[in-house]
Amino acid sequence: MNAPAVLERLRLVRTESVGPITYRRLLARFSTPAEALAALPELARAGGRATAPRIPALVEVEREYAAITRMGGKLLFLDTPGYPEYLAQLPDAPSAIAVLGDVELLHSRSVGIVGARNATANGMRFAEHLATELAETLTIVSGLARGIDAAAHEGALRAGKTIAVIAGGLDTPYPPENAMLQKRIAEAGAVVAEAPLGTAPISRHFPKRNRIIAGLTLGLVVIEAAARSGSLLTARMANEAGRELFAVPGGPLDPRSKGANDLIRQGAHLTDSAADVLANLPDHPARQGLGRDPLFQHGLPGFAEPQLAWEEPEETAAELARARRDMPALLGAEPARVDEIARRCQLSIAAVRAVILELELAGTIESLPGDRVVKLEDP
Repeated sequence: MNAPAVLERLRLVRTESVGPITYRRLLARFSTPAEALAALPELARAGGRATAPRIPALVEVEREYAAITRMGGKLLFLDTPGYPEYLAQLPDAPSAIAVLGDVELLHSRSVGIVGARNATANGMRFAEHLATELAETLTIVSGLARGIDAAAHEGALRAGKTIAVIAGGLDTPYPPENAMLQKRIAEAGAVVAEAPLGTAPISRHFPKRNRIIAGLTLGLVVIEAAARSGSLLTARMANEAGRELFAVPGGPLDPRSKGANDLIRQGAHLTDSAADVLANLPDHPARQGLGRDPLFQHGLPGFAEPQLAWEEPEETAAELARARRDMPALLGAEPARVDEIARRCQLSIAAVRAVILELELAGTIESLPGDRVVKLEDP
């Protein structure tokens, strides 16, 4: 992809109110990113927004692109060749990711290892040992956090390669004590970031990072996770994406073991050696959960990158006006399915989707995986 095409896509990705699902909708509806950018102000006005969403100037994305290139990094966009196939299957896959290191690793057979930040010495030792054994044949993916994540990366670097998915920008190592580890991973493996350069990670960035870990892998191993933890959120995301789940059992009196023990109780593979993972790791993600997103048209069996699809609006002006009038009352803080909204309003799916796109760009609603939408509390 030439530089102008990259910059237009990057402008669209960085535009206010254009999240991953909105990005899909726009590129499904318009022929090029440039056409989508030109249509944004009118779509946002139709959704009730007084001012147009902020679109970054060309010079802004030129600076970001130049900085990534100087670092030796590369941008991968969802709708272009080279984007990781399994990650693209997530309904909210990142519109773009920046990669520092070996881009080809993102297409390799991978397994994730995640767990507690305040891990025990035994837990970290096991994570390191497991990663070393698995890295002989697999790529190890983790989140560069303290504790289990860092131990898994260290173990993987001894025998093979590893991918670190970070919550901030490529130039903002977090936690700071893992800056040298991130540098080593970038040299021997790959570092992946969804956030723009200069982004310091905050709490809402970590679930986004976790879905990338789940999306890149064929399976996920959980070592020491409390009952309410980011590791269990990653496990839920992996399960919803049809990835295989593995969990290392722990002592019943240690709260850090409750999450992993619960996963085993719910059907995750009990794991105490690399052999448990290798014997149960599939060649492809399970098909459950795939093909339910109406924004995609999956072809014949296999896992080729899904093609974006858009139902051409055939609604009349009167139907659009009725959708704009009636839909807001049906939207609230609880996610609602798009087909249910259409049924309640007695509207076509095409009309509902057209107005959803307008409301997204107006900043009043957010699209969620599973073809659901939710009203934002404070647009």
